[in-house]
Amino acid sequence: MLEVVLGELEPGGEARRHAHPGIEQVCFMLEGRARVECDGREEEIGPGDACFFPADKPHRFTVIGDRPVKVLVIYAPPYGEDRARVRLAEEAVS
Repeated sequence: MLEVVLGELEPGGEARRHAHPGIEQVCFMLEGRARVECDGREEEIGPGDACFFPADKPHRFTVIGDRPVKVLVIYAPPYGEDRARVRLAEEAVS
């Protein structure tokens, strides 16, 4: 099973460095540009690009430029936007 969520972030918005224990994540960009960081790698992505965040790996997503971002966020298994299933960077498993 998986879960698909439409995410929208304004310019300057971000998902702080965090990890999802036992949950893999894919972000598929629809609009805008973002910088993604995971496992010591950093890259910019835009419309039509995707990135993968392995389970338990700390990652960060930051909007760049002056346009909002629309992104499909896919979780496996489903995450349910449950904050109890997120570890912030200082708690994250590396």
